[in-house]
Amino acid sequence: MAKARLHIEVYGIVQGVFFRSSTEEKASNLGLTGWVKNRRDGSVEILAEGEREQLEALLAWCGKGSEGSRIDKIEHSWGDFTGEFKSFYITYG
Repeated sequence: MAKARLHIEVYGIVQGVFFRSSTEEKASNLGLTGWVKNRRDGSVEILAEGEREQLEALLAWCGKGSEGSRIDKIEHSWGDFTGEFKSFYITYG
């Protein structure tokens, strides 16, 4: 199975609805590493690494989001796995 890196930007109602904590839980359950954070424009940014199949599952989940969220648009790009993260966490700033 191939490892990869996935960068995701999620737009809509994704702040103040537990989207980051739900993303952290989902990514951790999928065995992924990386981070999730709020952005000043109201979107959420995610950088995740792991098995491509698990990353695709995270991307699909982002299309539905957490309870109370509304997803208007998702942008994503694939990159090479670096192995720089030890876990998946919420970051600030």
